[in-house]
Amino acid sequence: MTPGTLYVVATPIGNLEDITLRALRVLKEVGLVACEDTRRTRTLLTHFGIHVPVTSYFEHNKLSKGPAILKALHEGKSVALVTDAGTPGISDPGFLLVREAREAGIAVVPVPGPSAVIAALSAAGIPADRFVFDGFLPVKPGKRIHRLEALRDLEMTIVCYESPHRALASLEAIGQVFGEAEIIVARELTKQFEEIVRGTPAALHEHFAAAAVRGEFTLVIPYAKTLQPAGGPESATR
Repeated sequence: MTPGTLYVVATPIGNLEDITLRALRVLKEVGLVACEDTRRTRTLLTHFGIHVPVTSYFEHNKLSKGPAILKALHEGKSVALVTDAGTPGISDPGFLLVREAREAGIAVVPVPGPSAVIAALSAAGIPADRFVFDGFLPVKPGKRIHRLEALRDLEMTIVCYESPHRALASLEAIGQVFGEAEIIVARELTKQFEEIVRGTPAALHEHFAAAAVRGEFTLVIPYAKTLQPAGGPESATR
């Protein structure tokens, strides 16, 4: 029996219109969709009139669910791997399933699309020919500072994610390490209340502390030699 194909399918990070025609076709044709949250993925599939079986695959069940998904692939069933939003394998356990599939001789096909990292960089207006993506900053304050100090020495732009309940603490830490130089914060990318704000860490901290902090954050810190003192914050919102 010919094994199925594992498709790594990017899905919208907010605006559902960002899904690609290819992604829709693949999601309709596969025999199974492996996803982080079955409720969120079913909502997406239902919106586009797609009715295929779904199974959960996330951080806390990846070791138990992986073998079952690989078994389905070996039995000839093609599988679409999706994350809650954006591209699988970026700050989620999807890479493990991809690696196991490759080691088992199963074809892995990327179906590219939305990415908060690329979206933030494209709208930041800073050099992005060299950049490093560092996922989520450490939770503990000391480790967060240490990570930022290590990143400061890299000769490239830095992009990282942050959750709303740690965003203010991370802005404080960035200010301690990078000083009063301009950075960019993108919040709720592609969603109704999208906000892209540029300013010093202190100004941005004041800006976001003025109201309840909501939505996922993407932080962009330009390469040190391109950083310029800033006032701000200056924003671009929808």
